[in-house]
Amino acid sequence: MSKSERKAYGLRILNNSHKDIKRLVKAAGTPNIHGNKFWKSSLLLMDYLEAFPPQIIRVENKRKKRPIRVLEIGCGWGLAGIYCAKTFAAKVTGLDADDTVFPYMVHHADVNGVEVQTWQCRYEKIRKVDLQQFDIMIAADICFWDEMVNPLYKLVRRAKQAGGVRVVIADPGRPTFSEMGERCVAKLGAYLEPWSTPHPHNTSGWVLDLDPNQID
Repeated sequence: MSKSERKAYGLRILNNSHKDIKRLVKAAGTPNIHGNKFWKSSLLLMDYLEAFPPQIIRVENKRKKRPIRVLEIGCGWGLAGIYCAKTFAAKVTGLDADDTVFPYMVHHADVNGVEVQTWQCRYEKIRKVDLQQFDIMIAADICFWDEMVNPLYKLVRRAKQAGGVRVVIADPGRPTFSEMGERCVAKLGAYLEPWSTPHPHNTSGWVLDLDPNQID
């Protein structure tokens, strides 16, 4: 395999040195708000979801099922959402405040043979009624500034209030994420645990999981 890309969890992930990414930089510009590359906490998220996958959604007489609806917030290049589309045949929406990330997400979806939807929005503006359109909200590396702690906690709280929406967020272990995660544990009943991925990824951090179907 070319040094300008990697393979992980069944996905092709293009590096900044790949000719397609260089072409996108010229055509669409360099993303802002840290959406300029693939962040390794997405690997933690993929590994965790392999161990604890989203539940199949049954409808009507429970003999039929519909696609799992996934919202990836602060999606950047959207690899975690694309993983869900490819692995679980999920219907995926990538949300980011910076719309210049979307060409990178759509291209990665194309090279991995799936389709995704995009939504430009700041995550603090997501409403409960919006969240009710999804089964699981995922994210990686999105709590890196102090001012993000409270809005992200409130978003997780809205997801719980929306009913039936699972939340899974991965992070390398920043103090800001720890503060937000511990608040979710104390006030919302979420789980917060260390997680690591095996060789060749060799990534470690923490995963927050708020699962409405979890039995205590």
